[in-house]
Amino acid sequence: MGRPRLQNSAINPIEEESPDAAEDGSLPPLPPSGGPAAAADLSCVICSEVSAVLAVMRRNVRWGGRYASAADDHHLEHSLVQSLKSLRRQVFSWGDARRPWCTIEPSAFLRPFVDVVQSDETGAPITGVALSSLYKILTLDLLEPGSGTGVEAGMHLVVEAVTSCRFEVIDPASEETVLMKILQVMLAIMRSQASIMLSNQHVCTIFNTCFRIVHQAGTKGELLQRFSRHTMHELVRCIFSHLPHVEDGGRPPSLKPEIGATDKDQAFGIKQVENGNGSAEPTDTSVRDDNPGSEAENGVRTMVEPYGISCMVEIFHFLCSLLNVADHIGMSPATNQIAFDEDMPLFALGMINSAIELGGPSISKHPKLLSLIQDELFRNLMQFGLSMSPLILSMVCSIVLNLYRHLRTKLKLQLEAFFSCVILRLAQSRYGASYHQQEVAMEALVDFCRQKTFMAEMYANLDCDITCSNMFEELANLLSRSAFPINCPLSSMHVLALDGLIAVIQGMADRIGNASPSFEQSPLELEEYSPFWTVKCANYSDPEHWVKFVRRRKYIKRRLMIGADHFNRDPKKGLEFLQGTHLLPEKLDPQSVACFFRYTAGLDKNLVGDFLGNHDEFCVQVLHEFAWTFDFQDMNLDTALRLFLETFRLPGESQKIQRVLEAFSERYYEQSPQILVDKDAALVLAYSLIMLNTDQHNVQVKKKMTEEDFIRNNRRINGGNDLPREFLSELYHSICRNEIRTAPEQGFGFTEMSPSRWIDLMQKSKKTSPYIVCDSRPFLDRDMFAIMSGPTIAAISVVFDYAEHEEVFLTCVDGFLAVAKISAYHHLEDVLDDLVVSLCKFTTLLNSSLVDEPVTAFGDDIKARLATETVFSIANRYGDCIRTGWRNILDCILRLHKLGLLPARVASDAADDSELPPDSVHGKPVPSSLSTSHIQTMGTPRRSSGLMGRFSQLLSLDTEEPRLQPTEQQLAAHQRTMQTIQKCRIDSIFIESKFLHADSLMQIARALIWAAGRPQKVSSSPDDEDTAVFCLELLIAITLNNRDRIGLLWQGVYEHIANIVQSTVMPCALVEKAVFGLLRICQRLLPYKENLADELLRSLQLVLKLDARVADAYCENITQEVTRLVKANAAHIKSQMGWRTITSLLSITARHPEASEIGFEALLFIMSEGAHLSPANYVLCIEASRQFAESRVGLTDRSVRALDLMAESMNCLARWSHETGNAGPETDKISEGIREMWLRLVQALRKICLDQREEVRNHALASLQRCLVGDGVCLLPSTWLQAFDLVIFTMLDDLLEIAQNHSQKDYRNMEGTLLHAMKLLSKVFLQQWQDLFGLSSFCKLWLGVLSRLEKYMKVKVRGKKSDKLQELIPELLKNTLLMMKSKGILAKRSTIGGDSLWELTWLHVNNIAPSLQSEVFPGQEMEQLHSGVQPEGNRSGLLAEPSAS
Repeated sequence: MGRPRLQNSAINPIEEESPDAAEDGSLPPLPPSGGPAAAADLSCVICSEVSAVLAVMRRNVRWGGRYASAADDHHLEHSLVQSLKSLRRQVFSWGDARRPWCTIEPSAFLRPFVDVVQSDETGAPITGVALSSLYKILTLDLLEPGSGTGVEAGMHLVVEAVTSCRFEVIDPASEETVLMKILQVMLAIMRSQASIMLSNQHVCTIFNTCFRIVHQAGTKGELLQRFSRHTMHELVRCIFSHLPHVEDGGRPPSLKPEIGATDKDQAFGIKQVENGNGSAEPTDTSVRDDNPGSEAENGVRTMVEPYGISCMVEIFHFLCSLLNVADHIGMSPATNQIAFDEDMPLFALGMINSAIELGGPSISKHPKLLSLIQDELFRNLMQFGLSMSPLILSMVCSIVLNLYRHLRTKLKLQLEAFFSCVILRLAQSRYGASYHQQEVAMEALVDFCRQKTFMAEMYANLDCDITCSNMFEELANLLSRSAFPINCPLSSMHVLALDGLIAVIQGMADRIGNASPSFEQSPLELEEYSPFWTVKCANYSDPEHWVKFVRRRKYIKRRLMIGADHFNRDPKKGLEFLQGTHLLPEKLDPQSVACFFRYTAGLDKNLVGDFLGNHDEFCVQVLHEFAWTFDFQDMNLDTALRLFLETFRLPGESQKIQRVLEAFSERYYEQSPQILVDKDAALVLAYSLIMLNTDQHNVQVKKKMTEEDFIRNNRRINGGNDLPREFLSELYHSICRNEIRTAPEQGFGFTEMSPSRWIDLMQKSKKTSPYIVCDSRPFLDRDMFAIMSGPTIAAISVVFDYAEHEEVFLTCVDGFLAVAKISAYHHLEDVLDDLVVSLCKFTTLLNSSLVDEPVTAFGDDIKARLATETVFSIANRYGDCIRTGWRNILDCILRLHKLGLLPARVASDAADDSELPPDSVHGKPVPSSLSTSHIQTMGTPRRSSGLMGRFSQLLSLDTEEPRLQPTEQQLAAHQRTMQTIQKCRIDSIFIESKFLHADSLMQIARALIWAAGRPQKVSSSPDDEDTAVFCLELLIAITLNNRDRIGLLWQGVYEHIANIVQSTVMPCALVEKAVFGLLRICQRLLPYKENLADELLRSLQLVLKLDARVADAYCENITQEVTRLVKANAAHIKSQMGWRTITSLLSITARHPEASEIGFEALLFIMSEGAHLSPANYVLCIEASRQFAESRVGLTDRSVRALDLMAESMNCLARWSHETGNAGPETDKISEGIREMWLRLVQALRKICLDQREEVRNHALASLQRCLVGDGVCLLPSTWLQAFDLVIFTMLDDLLEIAQNHSQKDYRNMEGTLLHAMKLLSKVFLQQWQDLFGLSSFCKLWLGVLSRLEKYMKVKVRGKKSDKLQELIPELLKNTLLMMKSKGILAKRSTIGGDSLWELTWLHVNNIAPSLQSEVFPGQEMEQLHSGVQPEGNRSGLLAEPSAS
């Protein structure tokens, strides 16, 4: 028969067994064993395997000849043949009802095959077929657990047979075949369901056998080498896959002496490789246990114990010991990496990695296994991590990554050491690492960074621990530096570092969504002293406790670093600083200073050494406390001395050295006396080691101390006795091999791991604070991000600048967005501003003026388009936290505006659409609406804007300068540009500005004002003016969108508009936008901001300050807007100041040809029927009406209407006067105001009575008369005296002067006006004389009336006296005199001290009409007056005659 083929299942990766495997005897590849068909199948399988073995045996001369010659004699057959034939005879009788398979002992059908495998007489082909048969039976799962003791015995039988297999070697090929089949069977044993029946002893034996074959395969064919290693690897996977289900508590395995021997002497495997099969007999090869009696020695209990943690510990220990092979071949991975063979370490590391992958977190449940990983494995990983082999380094990093994922809570200091001594050292070239080493180290670091909580845990556990290095900070800086391409093109290493950096940032960004609503950080400050080295956390697993704890500890660490810096400059001031920050007590004590020296990084070790060696009593106390901070438990003297002297520089003076070593010796003897009898012995020996160290490692010492010299020098120092020679010899060689550095490196941390440092690390790991496991919440992200944000932004920006591939661009963009998200969430405004500044540089928009076709160039530049999309995406999402960055964003917007690429709605506000009249067309408001497009039509035209405008320019044919049609590439570039601008959503930045934080809103407003520039009186360039106009449009838009926060913006907006208005001397688009923007703001905000109404309206006074030319150009439109404002907001204007501004603006329009009609319309709206007249605006409106009445612009009819408005306003005064009765205590004050308003009204009408236009003049007189004689207003006599003096008499005098001195061409028909004036005087006097008679000044008033009548009698109109006046005045006077006579006022009586009213009256009357006296007082009445008799009807009035005085 031919040689059996290897089964595929033997080389496939291990498949974990289902824990729920059936226990009813079922076989996966066969029908259930209960049926007859299944029994027949099993019988056939076994029968066929027996036949196969017998067939191969027949081919052998030894077996075939014997079998042929003794065919009829059964007793002459060999026992192996007999047992096989016997099995074949019995097998078909099994499985029936009488003897079901479950009652058959497995050894019954296994024994014949096992005997063949163990026989010395069988050759390789026969042994190989027997092994194949065993493999087939095992893979069919005929041996199932739970079937009785027979299964366990059967498994033990197979294990013993395979591990002690013997066969005769015929040729190398057959030998390799058998070895491969042995490996197959052993793997099948471990994979079978019955493997749980094996003991620890059996598993170790299988593993050891497999390892021996691996080494024997070193001299065999490559196939066997590969297969043996694969099998051993699968064995490890199979064994350790059960670790999660194993509980600790098992006894050490019985095979411990054997594995231990292998550990101590690694030459076992090496000899097999070197010698191969040469040392074996040429006809026999044995692969068996080297300790056959070990089972009996360990007792029955271990044999029957199911395999578990004990064998796993031993196997794992054995795998770790394989990494020590370099020590036995005279090499060290750290010193001679190139010469070191990477084959065995890689093999061992691969199996260790698999064991850790499968064991996972369960390893931490088993202290022995965990201890191996913490110490021996990690120590070896530290060494192999510095290997020149990228394969070894990669595998080491993979193992550490798995350890981090599963066991990081138990490996805090080990992980710190690995990153310090391996990753940080190899990932940068300054330590001599090759490019491949750097690449592998960086890949490993990036893999760690992709673990979501890795950096957060490094920060919490290491950076925030005063005894540990700032690992997070160092790793982040490493990634940032490594991403920078310095004087070289961008490489894969730079991109790799960038991936790590962005992975860290992205992790922070992802955690933001998991933040709790109440999460916030309060500032830290130490209020009182407490020993910083004793700070503990109440609960390291509860964020409520540990977050505050680590932040406080980080704060202390930072302050200690600052204190160290002060100490390095001046030790005394440094300690004083720490006292001031409550890190040291007010009164220094030795322990606190000692702990400061011990646990503070960055101290000058020379200064520390000088301080500790000082003879001052306090310094000596500090020295002893300093020594007491060390743990020398179970350390060798030289190791302890190395650790002690690494923390400071040993002083050079012998006395200082003596003091330092005394403190050291006292501490060492207390903790590790070992064979020393007292501390003096430790002191002398320590001093001797220092001298030996100097002797051996000082180049100036030519004659070196020998071992004998050293031993001789240390005789009888141990209490008068000698120390053991071996002890001293070990110390001597340790010092010779490894120098004690009495001048350690400055700074914190280390770049290599020495044995003494590792011992110290293991000591510290027992006392270090528990590992803090971070979850998905951003507890420490703000502190972390503040540290790495600057370098991160710089690194991403540089890579973005150097990159050429879109994939790298997109990676950078992801980083930018993540940085923005974190900055915004944690309110790091400065960081976000820096990011925006960096991004804006990449948009190319800031320097696009240097390009001939900027739009095409922008469309072709993917980097620029991505940067533009990113910066505006940040502005839209996180604008709340942008501050100074708005200036850069605005620069980009302005450049897009100049290129005509902005959407039309960018400078609009959110209410534009809702406020458009219903008959307006989109984008084209009705003429009365103030909008951007409307204003543009009135000012300097802007060039075509919008992207379609650019297309039209591109496609148009200029007749003067023909242009070529755009190419397809140009059109495609323009299309990409359009898509980019659409994605930017620039308009939403300003439309949604109402949601911005107040500080951000103010910054964007300031940026707009800054970008607009200071207005110039000299005309600026069109581009500058266009920019200023656009910025002003945006400023107005955000002002209108933020009406609820107008108080924040108003001052800046007003000042900017004021600068424009006051510096502009000629009409231009900028001042136009400023004026109408101001009006628009007032229109929109007045209804909502009554508390700002005065301020808003006061701002309109800027319009009054416009240069005359500017005001004239825009007067009509300004008036239209003021009219709209009044109509919409008259009810919201309450104050006199606000109305003063409005009426001032309206008054100005009275003399403007185009604007006067609109202005009067506004005034009419206010005053008609007193709709919006109020005490606050009454006088102002009267004055404005007077302006319109006096204005000669337009038709006279408007002046008449203005006069009517003034006259009708009397109704308001009457109404208010009536309402004062209910005003309470304020009645007098209100009445006085009403009288003042009435007086101002009649004074205004008096002025119009002097108008050149006859119709206006006469109508004014009529209106004045209405106001003077009208009822409803309660006027005091004193008010009437003022009215006569200031209004009536003044008007009469002025009219008289006009009539006499002005041309009739200017004042037509003055005669009629004078007649009206006389009638007014008479009527008013007659109406009011009764109220005025009792006043002391009545006589003066009456004489004033008479004097005006006298003057008017004498006036000459057109060179002659007026007949009408000559006729009218006497008549009016006569009526007055008669009225006075009837009331008894006019009578003759004596006066003392002056002329009587009687005499003065007739003096004037006689000058006017001498005959009037006789007409008023006929002869008889006159005589009675002269005789002193008062006529009957007049007696009552004589008593009240006022004095002429």
